[in-house]
Amino acid sequence: MPDPAIRLFPDPLLRQRAGPVDCFDERLESTVKTLRRIMLKQPSGIGIAAPQIGIRQQIALVDVSQRESSAKPLTLVNPAIIEVWEACASREGCMSLPDYTATLKRYNRVRVRWQGLRGEYHEKLAEGIEAICIQHEIDHLNGVLFFDRVTSLKRDMIPRRGRQNH
Repeated sequence: MPDPAIRLFPDPLLRQRAGPVDCFDERLESTVKTLRRIMLKQPSGIGIAAPQIGIRQQIALVDVSQRESSAKPLTLVNPAIIEVWEACASREGCMSLPDYTATLKRYNRVRVRWQGLRGEYHEKLAEGIEAICIQHEIDHLNGVLFFDRVTSLKRDMIPRRGRQNH
């Protein structure tokens, strides 16, 4: 069976809050493997959330290891940001809105807590691009898209170069 397609804005599922994962089994592992395959197929895929492929569960992957050599891939189940520091402007894009990027405010450092594939709890202080990506993916789990955080859509939303608008 082929992998599901990435849901594109304005798909209403992207605006729905994902439910918590309460069953840590083979189905969860299968979902994570599917998310990883889809993310790795994207030219600049450094993160993906389950709602982006039509699964309303709190599952997200973050892998900035191509940009930060010290980073390791993260599988975030039921993640929550518990502390933030250092607001900064960042330029972001999204697989669910592929034709645009925008400048928005995020935090440069976050402490995140999540569960792993077997339900065990983890906590990490993330910085830089990893912290920004974690915030972006957790927003997806809450039905929030990156352009919801842009202060001026007219000024800050920019079409990606080399892409045709549909």
